[in-house]
Amino acid sequence: MSGAMLFPSRRLRATPYTSRVTALGVSGFTVYNHMLLPTTFEGLREDYSHLKKYVQIWDVAVERQVQIEGPDAHKLACMISARDLSKAQIGRSYYAPVCDQNGKMINDPVALRLANDKYWFSIADSDLLLWVQGISLGLDLDVDICEPDVSPLAIQGPMSEDLLVDVFGEDIRNIKFFHFKAFPFKGRMLNIARAGYSKQGGFEIYLDDSNLGGDLWDAIWGKGEKYNIRPGCPNLIERIESGLLSYGNDMNREDTPLEIGLEKFINLDGDSNFIGKQALIDQLNVGIEKRLMGIEMDGVEMTPVAMPEAVMVDGQKVGTLTSAVYSPDYVGNIGFTMISAEHAHDGAKVIVESAQGFRNGVICEVGTLLKRVKANEALYS
Repeated sequence: MSGAMLFPSRRLRATPYTSRVTALGVSGFTVYNHMLLPTTFEGLREDYSHLKKYVQIWDVAVERQVQIEGPDAHKLACMISARDLSKAQIGRSYYAPVCDQNGKMINDPVALRLANDKYWFSIADSDLLLWVQGISLGLDLDVDICEPDVSPLAIQGPMSEDLLVDVFGEDIRNIKFFHFKAFPFKGRMLNIARAGYSKQGGFEIYLDDSNLGGDLWDAIWGKGEKYNIRPGCPNLIERIESGLLSYGNDMNREDTPLEIGLEKFINLDGDSNFIGKQALIDQLNVGIEKRLMGIEMDGVEMTPVAMPEAVMVDGQKVGTLTSAVYSPDYVGNIGFTMISAEHAHDGAKVIVESAQGFRNGVICEVGTLLKRVKANEALYS
């Protein structure tokens, strides 16, 4: 429907930064956790090229936090996370898939341990809050659970560290990957993590006062001119190149961590007893029937895949193309596919029934995409 618009309401919320991204020419939004998430500014490829050279400021307030606080906070965090959090350290963050009782993915958040008795689960696009509240209520745990007023702002790109040093000081350089530390801003202490939804380097700032959204944006924007700062957002081309998966696109409630290739982030050994563990052990014993893989496709440059498309072998559907796009640095059409285990191996040949016609495809490991990109960058730089 040409010219259609999204209208914010109490069901579809703006963020503390929406006025800034609108003034700077955002050209598209999507809905994520009932909020507005920018999708493009100058264009998908233009945004991508700039991200890989300079620095961008991203409104990612849609990454809502599920806060767990109280004497049983650590116990509950360990129960809901398939990642072993038993030795989680204060000041660290952990990619922590959350499963239901059948081992199916509910969310793939990042868990931040703020104190012995306090966690934030920074969530992807699905409702985790009620699940965590239900587990707590059913087990009569001594915790308070809420969605706090926390609105992350991401600074991404190879110049992100230098920019944030100009804003917050040299100590920014001492933050290790997936660690966070508090820095002062306007009378508050803001947690800043070295993390983000790109492989270009960057940080996420956890603003815990919506009233300071404009001030925080302006403080960073004001220091960014010499770094050629632009507004940006998670970029489809860059994330596929980097092997970064999207909950709701590449995986959902129908999939388990074993099928998605997240084995290294789950703990099926030892004494941990997270929800869904036995179901995953049973699946491992029976055998995995499908896997998420990378795929390279021939033909003309693909437009971004908006809806799942069929992956075929000998005229039979064997999988689904979940995300795909043309990558300038890969020099080809690349994406992810959830495909039957029989065909989930390097070099398997398939046919993709895309919106732009049939394409020949070759299956590969997800990590192969990034290796090819980096090889090309070294060759042509």
